[in-house]
Amino acid sequence: MSPKISPVIALHGGAGTILPSKITPQQEADYHAALRACLTAGLDLLQQGGSALDAVTAAVMALEDDPLFNAGRGAVFTSDRTHEMDAAVMQGTTRECGAIAGICGPRHPVLAARAVMEQSEHVLLSGEGAARFCDTAGLEMMPADWFGTEVRRQSLEAELERRRQNLPDDGDPARKHGTVGAVACDSGGHLAAATSTGGMTAKLPGRVGDSPVIGAGTWADDQTLAMSATGHGEYFIRWATGHEIDARMRWGGQDLARAAGDVVAELGQRGGSGGLVAVDADGNIVLPFNSPGMYRAWCGRDGQIHTAIFGDQPPV
Repeated sequence: MSPKISPVIALHGGAGTILPSKITPQQEADYHAALRACLTAGLDLLQQGGSALDAVTAAVMALEDDPLFNAGRGAVFTSDRTHEMDAAVMQGTTRECGAIAGICGPRHPVLAARAVMEQSEHVLLSGEGAARFCDTAGLEMMPADWFGTEVRRQSLEAELERRRQNLPDDGDPARKHGTVGAVACDSGGHLAAATSTGGMTAKLPGRVGDSPVIGAGTWADDQTLAMSATGHGEYFIRWATGHEIDARMRWGGQDLARAAGDVVAELGQRGGSGGLVAVDADGNIVLPFNSPGMYRAWCGRDGQIHTAIFGDQPPV
């Protein structure tokens, strides 16, 4: 690896995309514009010599501020009509990481996760202790009703009504697979990942998905890869997705594309719908998914920004 490379970055806005049959041209254009803007927030830092950790943090903060995505403002509701958000950050140089679970208050949950890494001796905080930590960590706080949107309320009520009537699950991925995340490789070849989510619509209060679980939905090690996942989190936890890809690269000698692609395909065969974005220290980017689509954007070594939603469409 050369001592200085062209920095690269990739992000996802969740594998819970609107189905191709339901999305309007205007909605599609709005998503492409949002993905490009959020990627640019991180890419600008990288191109100014910033670290991978700062870049993924900035990209995820932008995603959290956009109500189109299920993180921060626009997070989905639990079955109790509350918000419980999870987030994690990890840097590949030292494997330092921080995560937060089940919180509502910080405008940017990703900054709460980073505060755990930088201001505490712990990796993962949850519950009342996490709330108290956030109150004292110098984070911008917002009232609970700031995070909710009418679209998310309607989705919650539709799901609760489906359950009341005991109707079959329609398999809509937009209800279960909303997460945002970013990965980057900076000019020094250092990696970082960040993930943030509101979880699943009408989830049980207290449910924690894979996003804040290091080695499942979030991972970074300069020797292998940085990754951020989105999908049916229970499956990503059971198969320790981030660690599994790392092991195939580290011990199996596989390259990033094969290791990540095979793991996502195998998850799909077992019922685990979703995908991930990942990068290695040589600046290679992969964005595999087994769901109908995955909101995604990336800028590789060619320096060009690309965005895509569905699998059968060329990037724009």
